[in-house]
Amino acid sequence: MSRPSSEAQYLARLVPPSVAATGINRRALLRGALGGATLLGATSLLAACGSGGGSGSVPADGALTIGSSASDAVPKKALADVVAGFKEPGITPRINTVEHEAFQENINNYLQGSPDDVFTWFAGFRMQFFAARGLAGDISDVWQNVTGMTEALKKQSTGEDGKQYFIPSTYYPWAVYYRPSVWAEKGYTAPKTLDEYVALGEKMKQDGLVPIAFADKDGWPAMGTFDQLNLRINGYDFHVGLMAGKESWDTPQVKNVFDTWRRLLPLHQPDSLGREWQEAAQAIQQKKAGMMVFGMFIGEQFNEGADREDLDFFPFPEVDSRIGTDAIEAPIDGYMMSARPKNEPGAKKFLSYLSSPAAQDVQVKANPTVVATNSAATTTGYSALQKKAIEYVASAKSIAQFMDRDTRPDFASTVMIPAIQQFISNPNDIDGLVKSIESQKKTIFTG
Repeated sequence: MSRPSSEAQYLARLVPPSVAATGINRRALLRGALGGATLLGATSLLAACGSGGGSGSVPADGALTIGSSASDAVPKKALADVVAGFKEPGITPRINTVEHEAFQENINNYLQGSPDDVFTWFAGFRMQFFAARGLAGDISDVWQNVTGMTEALKKQSTGEDGKQYFIPSTYYPWAVYYRPSVWAEKGYTAPKTLDEYVALGEKMKQDGLVPIAFADKDGWPAMGTFDQLNLRINGYDFHVGLMAGKESWDTPQVKNVFDTWRRLLPLHQPDSLGREWQEAAQAIQQKKAGMMVFGMFIGEQFNEGADREDLDFFPFPEVDSRIGTDAIEAPIDGYMMSARPKNEPGAKKFLSYLSSPAAQDVQVKANPTVVATNSAATTTGYSALQKKAIEYVASAKSIAQFMDRDTRPDFASTVMIPAIQQFISNPNDIDGLVKSIESQKKTIFTG
């Protein structure tokens, strides 16, 4: 699919297709930063920590509960530090942390049960999905006093009804990550084309390295590889159309994505369906693997200091010169309020605090694998990796979120997770695979 023929058409594509917007470019989306899952699972893991209720008044004990998927050590500490900085008389915040994958897998039932007052979630389509179903609270009044956020970030926080339901906090780019020290020792250079990428992988094999660290036990990590290939092979417009259910999966374009991926699979770390992403990232950290297609939070598996400083990335290489490499993924994380919070005033005060430079400064200091969204956030202490991430995202012409954020969550979790895992197990029946995906897509998107 060709690129937009006009500036306005082009700019309109920088937010998910379900958000009607024009006049927004990629620099507008993240200029603020320049300045500064299965949904049908059991509910018990999440419902047990919920607050329930919904009186619109502050509870007698001032309790404010925060449902968090930040279960890994680095983001968990970062959120704890942010909450510790929230000083509001009469409000006592309490974090209820649930293992990251379990949180995502059970989010639908969690929100329909007894959710916490505030919970961690994602911008764009995934936010809109729950807002449209009345499972998230309107925080438009909070946004009236938010400063330092671009209009594009506000649009990423806006539901289909024009109201705001999300506070953006941080973002990070997906790319190909590696250890510069290992590459310098071996004499490797960043590949610019897919052929160079494959040749580098073969050289890494000869040198005793796993070329591409890879894990998909949890279902979502491999989505990133599909997205990178689809953006490079078919371009941004086709990619967002496919995610929105407007393009067919059983087309030559999608078959080409899987066929290209099949060519790359021998370079991937084997037995990926039994491995979590943290283990794959540790293969990079331990210098056993040469590179990994992942988000910048791969750095969570590196020790603070010199170890983490020995981490860099390059754009996923070019596959088609007509498409190029100017489309990237940079997911935005943040917070939402449940539809009926027990402590609504406290929740809104906390969300307002989370939007502030002060809160985001604390978060990115504790977790230097992400970048703040507020334009007034301090960047003087940013690592080289964070600074490079800002420049990388700002230079992109088109920005996607991620497969399970740019499409319906029920389609991502019930169709695409098992489909991609099936492909990894048996990459030789692409025709049958895409026909199955398309059939299920039609049922979900037209149901």
